[in-house]
Amino acid sequence: MSANTVEPAKTRDVHVTRVFDAPVELVWKAWTDPQHVMRWWGPNHFTSPSCEMDFREGGTTIACMRAPQDFGGQDFYNTWHYQKIVPMQRIEYIQNLSDKDGRRIQDPASLGLRADFPQDVRTVITFKAMGDKTELTITEYGFPEGQMFEMAEMGLHQSLDKMAATFTAPE
Repeated sequence: MSANTVEPAKTRDVHVTRVFDAPVELVWKAWTDPQHVMRWWGPNHFTSPSCEMDFREGGTTIACMRAPQDFGGQDFYNTWHYQKIVPMQRIEYIQNLSDKDGRRIQDPASLGLRADFPQDVRTVITFKAMGDKTELTITEYGFPEGQMFEMAEMGLHQSLDKMAATFTAPE
């Protein structure tokens, strides 16, 4: 490789499997009902004040994640553009940063985020009924190795912890 050649960044897939003490119908609802998504979306201390959902193949969800005041209180929006939906079994979507109207953000640094924040993240979620429990597996493809990958994995674990708490909390 010559001195002028830039090596492509190495990527890793974020892959998390979690068993919830909740039936598959409830775990499915956590991903498909905007009111439920707003109860758990985002890492610790972040909230989700809005979620507009068009849950169908070809449809798009716009989920808002609000940073706590000590992190600036900024709203960040993500779109989930659905590619495949198999009820109670599988959801596939392409995830991107967006503005509040769902327009893709081309430059993550313009939001104060890392320049290597990935775009067009293919996301696959599978649901497996296990009696009164559900095994949920999430794979987010193509995160840059290093801090971006570690932050994505940590944020996903924290979001799923929040989701688990919604299954035991009154609605």
